[in-house]
Amino acid sequence: MNGGLLFMFRFLLKRFVLRNKELIFREAQQMQGFLYLLFKQRNTDQKWTKEEKEQIKAYLKRLSLYLPIIIIFLLPGGSLLLPLLAEILDRRRAPRTPRSEFGAT
Repeated sequence: MNGGLLFMFRFLLKRFVLRNKELIFREAQQMQGFLYLLFKQRNTDQKWTKEEKEQIKAYLKRLSLYLPIIIIFLLPGGSLLLPLLAEILDRRRAPRTPRSEFGAT
């Protein structure tokens, strides 16, 4: 039953974010560096630092003025959901492969 609740939560969150994706991107363009930080972990496989998580939360706080559901990412433990938000907003279907795997520097 716990897995079912998690699936339902993920489905509803994804549905809401996708429905408001244009607004999120429009506002994100006004917040210098937000999308870069949000997609950092997905694009580079590097974990967010504590400072980066705080910066992302500051951006999300501003975004929550337009979309109150975003507050869920600001609650204790909400940072665990940030990869899900990045996955939903990413226009690509799969994460990028880090360049180091191809021998590039």
